[in-house]
Amino acid sequence: MSEHDADIAVIGAGAAGLMAAIQAGRAAQNAGKSLRIVALDRAKTLGAKILVAGGGRCNVTHRAVDADEYAGSSRAAIAKVLRQFPVAETITFFRELGVELKREPTGKLFPTTDKARTVLHALLHAARDANVELHHPWCVDSIVRAGEVFELRSDVGDSIRARRVILCTGGKSLPKSGSDGAGHAMARALGHAITPHVLPALVSITVDTAQTFIPSLSGLAVLATLEVRTSTGKRIKFFTNDTLCTHFGLSGPGPMDISRYLAHARLDDPVAGLFINWLPEESFDSVDRALQELGKRTPLAFLREHLPERLARALCEHAKVDPTMPGAQLPRDARKTLAHAITNMPIPVTGDRGWNHAEVTAGGVPLDEIDLATMESRVCPGLHLAGEICDVDGRIGGFNFQWAWASGFVAGTAAAQCAIAQTVE
Repeated sequence: MSEHDADIAVIGAGAAGLMAAIQAGRAAQNAGKSLRIVALDRAKTLGAKILVAGGGRCNVTHRAVDADEYAGSSRAAIAKVLRQFPVAETITFFRELGVELKREPTGKLFPTTDKARTVLHALLHAARDANVELHHPWCVDSIVRAGEVFELRSDVGDSIRARRVILCTGGKSLPKSGSDGAGHAMARALGHAITPHVLPALVSITVDTAQTFIPSLSGLAVLATLEVRTSTGKRIKFFTNDTLCTHFGLSGPGPMDISRYLAHARLDDPVAGLFINWLPEESFDSVDRALQELGKRTPLAFLREHLPERLARALCEHAKVDPTMPGAQLPRDARKTLAHAITNMPIPVTGDRGWNHAEVTAGGVPLDEIDLATMESRVCPGLHLAGEICDVDGRIGGFNFQWAWASGFVAGTAAAQCAIAQTVE
């Protein structure tokens, strides 16, 4: 066996990295073996993404996690990993760490303390209990395979030799937290491909403020349906969820969920569009019919029954409809224009708020380059990958954390088992 400083080096001590390190340490303890496990992170303070998640409360997971809530690699591949550490196991894991989770009406699970720091402290404590050595700031500048070990060099010239490496660096979202794309370069250096497109996901959408009334409604939130369509009208994806109007465009769960699909659509079809239905339970036909039946009632009176007044008036103005005109006097063309504005209004999208505001990365290492039973690389033996560096991104609501917990569990457990087997040899 080659000389080494560590049996397992985990690069990145975020959600996936901490879970991988904890599970590796526990697997060694359960086997009665002594493994040196080090977790390296470039940040001075660990857990930045955990601390800002869920508005500082940390949306740990969701009550019902299904592979259909994810994009990127194939649903079957994603499901295979999720099944190895399902939501029930996540709840039990955190309960045993002293973190009780509560379910909110949306299905999201948060710590009962409503404090993300509760989650982070529990993970750090569990890592120490599992005999994991946390080193930070320790910035991995390069990684090479040197015979039977990996050599990790820091940006200040330090080095660590490890028999196995678990790459948990994240993608490119929130680069100030440390996930600035460096992990992609490390994966490439070890033979992996990165998807052709790597884009911000779960990010707010920006609009042409001169072409829409949305910025004038800043602070207003409603339930709405957002839909991405190609330039030929083909429907690509839609979500119905809370939508927040802002000074720059649209934010909130609905816009953030749709953002990755919109960005991908616009890569191939620059004029692919985003459309909004402000009354998700209604269609153009049903609204047109309701407007025809107003009689003496006004369009504004009708809209006030369903929407905030500011939005109701903005829609009338957008459609050039007198909000106080009795419905019976509303011209046919004006009525149909208003019905379209309510249920099928195009949004003049200019882009999104970018990596500094994105919660997750769309793209990364394809899962077909990874053995999903162990999260070990198929192209670089001894390397495991977990978390956001993989080509997997989920909806808002705890799905991305569940991927981190599940993939970290699989990678950490398998890495330890392989390291133990190597020790026996």
